[in-house]
Amino acid sequence: MRLSIIIPVYNEEKRLPKTFDAINRFCAAEIARGFEVVFVDDGSVDGTQACIRQFSVRFPQARFVSHKKNIGKGAAVRTGMLAARGDYRLMIDADMATDLLEFRKFLPILNAGAEVVIGSRRVSGAEVRVHQPYIREFMGSVYTKLANIMTGAHVSDFTCGFKCFNAIAAYEIFSRSCIARWSYDAEILFLARKLRFEIVEVPIVWNNDGATRVRIWKDAPRSFFDLFFMRFLSFVGKYDWRR
Repeated sequence: MRLSIIIPVYNEEKRLPKTFDAINRFCAAEIARGFEVVFVDDGSVDGTQACIRQFSVRFPQARFVSHKKNIGKGAAVRTGMLAARGDYRLMIDADMATDLLEFRKFLPILNAGAEVVIGSRRVSGAEVRVHQPYIREFMGSVYTKLANIMTGAHVSDFTCGFKCFNAIAAYEIFSRSCIARWSYDAEILFLARKLRFEIVEVPIVWNNDGATRVRIWKDAPRSFFDLFFMRFLSFVGKYDWRR
């Protein structure tokens, strides 16, 4: 298996047709032969599971893993990464804010030996066609600055949901990760640096999806808290052990 595409989902029934269209276009483009799509349902209570099962009948490369209850997006990504079988393991959001075809930019870098390749909306060559509301972009900039201090990762964009790992990096990182919700991106990159994996940023094309579940005044404080919690976990040696 050359590539695993991990898509965490939670009550995504309305957005899944867009997701399925993107997968079909990726398949038609023949960018990566021998790939699978791993959907990880994080305790959905709508028709998400039924939609994915119907798609799987028509698309045999699709696999389905589920949590009995909602745990968090970070936990869903971890489940998918550890269940995946690909040499390369790409995480992407179901809203396809970054189109799957952007993986074309990643592939030569991965083939050259890169271990962790992440999409960025903030490096030269990136294109944000539909922006987030100003307050979210401002809070994102503040979060990025603090996350760089706390993780030492020195990257421009922590929260873009388009990240790829080779199989070794995926196992070493996600078998240690602990944060289940909003700061899981920062923890992933903190662990990548801690484990001495090279992180390569690639400019991507990105479109904001207005149907976000982020509640800025509730989720932002938890995200900032988790950065300090991550350092505490590191201090007590939690990341020295794998699942």
